[in-house]
Amino acid sequence: MEILLGKTLEELQAVALACGLPKFAGKQLAEWLYGKRVVSIDQMTNISLKGREALKQAYEVGRKEPVAQVESKDGTKKYLFQINEQYIETVYIPEQDRATLCVSTQTGCKMGCKFCMTGTLGFHGQLTAGDILNQVLSIPESNQLTNIVLMGEGEPMDNITQVLRFLEIMTADYGLAWSPKRLTVSSVGLIPGLKRLLDESDCHVAISLHNPYHAERSQIMPAERAYAIEEVVRVLKQYDFSHQRRVSFEYICWGGLNDSEQYGDALLHLLQGLECRINLIRYHDGGQADFPASNETNMVRLRDYLTQKGITTTIRRSRGEDILAACGMLVNALKNEQSTK
Repeated sequence: MEILLGKTLEELQAVALACGLPKFAGKQLAEWLYGKRVVSIDQMTNISLKGREALKQAYEVGRKEPVAQVESKDGTKKYLFQINEQYIETVYIPEQDRATLCVSTQTGCKMGCKFCMTGTLGFHGQLTAGDILNQVLSIPESNQLTNIVLMGEGEPMDNITQVLRFLEIMTADYGLAWSPKRLTVSSVGLIPGLKRLLDESDCHVAISLHNPYHAERSQIMPAERAYAIEEVVRVLKQYDFSHQRRVSFEYICWGGLNDSEQYGDALLHLLQGLECRINLIRYHDGGQADFPASNETNMVRLRDYLTQKGITTTIRRSRGEDILAACGMLVNALKNEQSTK
């Protein structure tokens, strides 16, 4: 059976025509899928019974509930979804004035970053736009969401066609009609996909930087060997981030490795002339590599130094570390759960 969830308006119009329905029924399908968020074709009551039966011969909605969940002491929740024979994790992060969902775009990841636990899973497949959208629609807190970050399992630019389809549905009038500024897409810097994202969407961009020196970054992030961070920044400088759209750089701090003023100066040189911000991140040690975490003193010093030099820099608060839900910690540990708690 083919899945309806994740289809664009044009594709839904084609589905309608193929099932003997008028073209305008495609808009009705979109309203049921994305506006009313139905889970079955039988719920599409303004489509004729004959039309619904025709649809059911070849299609299903494709909504799937999470198969397990766990909650952190800080209120963060991690959900497990099954995708065919594989699994992905999705993280819900509630805050006082916002509720963010961190979604996955691939099962596993092929980028091989040495400090990331997710990279130890290897790569198992691409998610469809419907798989990505299902994470948004099928958690209990779906209607409470204010922001979405594509920072879960996988490299979004390595699945850019499906990511762009997801972003279209999230922001289109026929879809969920979200503002693009509520969506942030991350990348280690795969330039072909990054260019498509910048050209074909208005969503925010977050680049996983972690080290401003090519030789050192190459040792911990293999993608640097193909797409050097200097070239990534050069591409970004061709776009306007002075208005609503924002680019930020994620920077994990390791003690004595990249948290000194020397690295601050290198960051300032690298990012000179680019309207951006830097998010410093505490290292979440999963035991997969010998990376010493930076301390609070060094991180505050680096934050203040960069901010004083003109780049707004913040220290991101860690969430969900106790349930392996923080940055770089998604390894599908929940797949051993037998049922949703």
